[in-house]
Amino acid sequence: MTAGNDFDPGNDAEAEPKLFSALLTPHRSLNRTGFVVLMTVVTVISFIAGTVFWWLGAWPIFGFFGLDVLVVYWAFKVNFRSAKASEEITVTPSELRVRRVSHRGHVVEWVLNPLWVQFEQKAHEEFGIERLYLVSRGRRVSIGSFLSPDEKASLSKALMVALNTAKRGPTYNPIH
Repeated sequence: MTAGNDFDPGNDAEAEPKLFSALLTPHRSLNRTGFVVLMTVVTVISFIAGTVFWWLGAWPIFGFFGLDVLVVYWAFKVNFRSAKASEEITVTPSELRVRRVSHRGHVVEWVLNPLWVQFEQKAHEEFGIERLYLVSRGRRVSIGSFLSPDEKASLSKALMVALNTAKRGPTYNPIH
């Protein structure tokens, strides 16, 4: 058997066309520069207010104004850390792959057959789509939990098109 006859699934998987691919990340409206500006403003206001209380003789209050700055800083750092989470969803004719990376770097991956996947969504009349699920063989995988209802609707529509394309099977195009 020669090297040309060897089965290499890595190369075969790359040759398969992607019907859908999305990298989902949590939205953060405040970037690092905005964070620095906000923390500077909060610190200055807190320092001025604390200084006023110090001059009035209530010097222990000064420490509490420093404590609130630390709590705001800590809350934003936790928020920025959770923004490192992501979900990658890829659909090919033979598999649907969901790869979830937590904010701590833990990776969980599901590989499903797109022919057997059912797509479920839970919607609220007033708020829109609340949850999206991929269901296959009794397993239920939640996707896009951090997206807004409009983003979930867009993801839902695009993913349904890709799953329907995968279920139809490959098409022969002799010109391509």
